[in-house]
Amino acid sequence: MEKSQTNGTRGLFISFEGIDGAGKSTHIDALAQAFCVQGRVVKLTREPGGTVLAEKLRALVLTASMDAMTEALLVFAARRDHLQQVIEPALAQGLVVLCDRFTDATFAYQGGGREFSLETLTYLEQLVQTVQAPRGDFVRQPDLTLWFDLAPEIAAERLAGARLPDKFEAQPVTFFKKVASAYAKRCEADPTRFAVIAANQSREQVWRDVLIALQQRAYLS
Repeated sequence: MEKSQTNGTRGLFISFEGIDGAGKSTHIDALAQAFCVQGRVVKLTREPGGTVLAEKLRALVLTASMDAMTEALLVFAARRDHLQQVIEPALAQGLVVLCDRFTDATFAYQGGGREFSLETLTYLEQLVQTVQAPRGDFVRQPDLTLWFDLAPEIAAERLAGARLPDKFEAQPVTFFKKVASAYAKRCEADPTRFAVIAANQSREQVWRDVLIALQQRAYLS
């Protein structure tokens, strides 16, 4: 699914967001297949991660003890490498990039959960994600963000005993309430980019809602 697409089709960047246990990862592969059926070439990736360097930084962020600023700096360092090595080249080739989390997660987890400075996160967002283009520089954001909205209490039930939790998954429900609130604020600030997916439904209904969100924007026929 990662060969070049050379028919002049514009690249498309879609991110998947939600608290741990919301079920977003379940639908990424299905959406990739839906795009492939329609002749698009898909790049699946994730954050933190997506490159050799970014995966090393991911391992540190998920396991090592550190303060919120250090977490944020490591995540944005991983994002910079990810953008340069994977996302921007894929979009330039006209690929569909499906990314499991992007910057909204940083504002949610470090900004909301860790209560780190939103002003500093915004500065890092501008610094790291600015793309130089012939028609003027811009800050790279997804064309569409699918936010899988789920009550933290339900997410905690889904995660219980599922696997050995990383340091974020092991946080109490109160932490995830702050994360969910931060996601909601990001959505309210940029409603045209977000599609809110009610994640407390059957898998089949959630998938139908995902497809509707894509079809409403004419990304899928």
